[in-house]
Amino acid sequence: MRWTRGGRSRNIEDLRGSRGFGGGGFGIGKGMGLGGTIIVLILGLLFGGDIFSGGGGGGGGIPTTATEQGSIEETPEERELVEFVSFVLDDAQRVWTDILPRYGGQYREAKLVLFRDYVQSGCGTGQSAMGPFYCPVDEKVYIDLGFYDALQQRFGAPGDFAQAYVIAHELGHHVQNVTGTAAEVRQMQSARPGQANALSVRLELQADCYAGIWGNSTSQRQILERGDVEEGLNAAAAIGDDRIQSQSGGGVSPESFTHGTSEQRARWFRRGLESGDPRTCNTLEGGI
Repeated sequence: MRWTRGGRSRNIEDLRGSRGFGGGGFGIGKGMGLGGTIIVLILGLLFGGDIFSGGGGGGGGIPTTATEQGSIEETPEERELVEFVSFVLDDAQRVWTDILPRYGGQYREAKLVLFRDYVQSGCGTGQSAMGPFYCPVDEKVYIDLGFYDALQQRFGAPGDFAQAYVIAHELGHHVQNVTGTAAEVRQMQSARPGQANALSVRLELQADCYAGIWGNSTSQRQILERGDVEEGLNAAAAIGDDRIQSQSGGGVSPESFTHGTSEQRARWFRRGLESGDPRTCNTLEGGI
């Protein structure tokens, strides 16, 4: 992917030097081996912010009482990754600022928070083992950059466009929040709790399609390189519910799916990539 190095987004909040204290948290990491962390990571990929925010519809979670900002130590590789995330964040938000008014909407920018280990969000306390997540309460995307190591090594999805897909997907949730789709789905889940998981799948697949909308823009502007599309599709498929459940060593349970199968995730991401039109991303009606 062709991207401009050296930039730093004004919408990045860097909390990698923060240390929380005095609160509850989940105790993940301390005294937990690699196997346990991987299990929690898998849960995070399956459930996103819902694992600690009670559905992402409001406050809650387990608060900490304070944080202390220390110095940020980073490797040259991590510094370049921050620049890459900044580029993707700004580029995707410029695209949505341009696109939404064409369809009667108005985009407002989200923030992206970098953290290590754990972080206090508007939806509660998040752990790095949960994977990236979007909080609709404070309209921020949260990510521990160490997640990208797991994406490559554990889930077999390397490449910079795979990394970009993750950010674009979480911003897709922000688009859903801005347009009111997320609130609509939460109301439907409250009214029909038996369909909560199925509705969550539809919401996640739409976010995948929205990630593809941004991908279409990068293709139109010729900043994609050979193999980038395949990297993105591979990343979408790598974190399908069926594949993750299979890798966790248990059986595959379709009724527990919250994000969609590998085939569905890749297909809806491709739909956005090929159309560039948000209207093709209506997963709330018809079959998926």
